[in-house]
Amino acid sequence: MAGYRKLGRPTDQRKSMLRNLVTSLLKHGKIETTVTRAKETRKLAEKMITLAKRGDLDARRQVLSFVTEKEVVNNLFSDIAPKYVDRNGGYTRMYKMGPRRGDAAEVVILELV
Repeated sequence: MAGYRKLGRPTDQRKSMLRNLVTSLLKHGKIETTVTRAKETRKLAEKMITLAKRGDLDARRQVLSFVTEKEVVNNLFSDIAPKYVDRNGGYTRMYKMGPRRGDAAEVVILELV
């Protein structure tokens, strides 16, 4: 069994989609997406927040190599990460919204706690 979900896309498209989802989650605080995408996005977003909690230059560069917007990275290190200093993981929460109208895919809201 693989360590990740393929999400029905080639590798480059999947990585790009997940980078954009993580960036949007950190920028807006919540996103609406399917369950499987949300579970993959959650893994990566929590890694970014954990790196930001370290707060050193190496961690900032690692986050910059993944998150697509510089302003989001600055916000992550200055505003988001300090809120989670006393918390060991579990920075996100998922709410099930039910099936989507067009294709009946299960939709959730993924948000920062």
